[in-house]
Amino acid sequence: AGRIAPRAAAALGFILGLVGCEIVYLAANPLAAALTALTLVSYAGIYTPLKRHTTLNTIIGAVPGALPPVIGAAAVDPSAAFSLPAVLMFAIMFLWQLPHFLAIAWLYREDYARAGLAMLPVRDPTGEATFRQILLTSLALLPLGLLPGALGVAGEVSFFGSLIAGILFLAFGIRLARSGSAADARLLFLASLVYLPLVLSLMVLDRV
Repeated sequence: AGRIAPRAAAALGFILGLVGCEIVYLAANPLAAALTALTLVSYAGIYTPLKRHTTLNTIIGAVPGALPPVIGAAAVDPSAAFSLPAVLMFAIMFLWQLPHFLAIAWLYREDYARAGLAMLPVRDPTGEATFRQILLTSLALLPLGLLPGALGVAGEVSFFGSLIAGILFLAFGIRLARSGSAADARLLFLASLVYLPLVLSLMVLDRV
């Protein structure tokens, strides 16, 4: 009692998705609505089913996960959707999601395994590939976070604030790679929750 049948839930989700896209279309413009639809379709129609079949699902899911700032830019001005600030925010959010979600997947790998989901830590019991991907993406995120300040999208506060945040975030990734412990996975996850809003906020505030 009280449970929604899968087909009813899917139908409700489809209807709400259509309504959401229509709202964006009416309140903003066709490009923002199209990007919203792309996000919905790629997340629910591609990423979600792939979670049971391939460890690449996290990388694929990072694409719709990084589209919201592009949608926001398009809503303000369609020509800004593919501007340098929008592209940089997309890239930062794309890379950030990988260590963020891999930390969660490592922490709850047994739960993912019981659910039959093909997360990387489920297929990588030693953690070697998981930690390598965490380190590589955290390392790449460090210089990427500096680009808004370096390219004039933001200023010096953004540059140096992102530098400190990126170094600390990478340090938490290194710590997890060395220990493989649940405690350090949780610390990396918590660090990711600080890193992204901090870096994006600095980009905004440093333009005021």
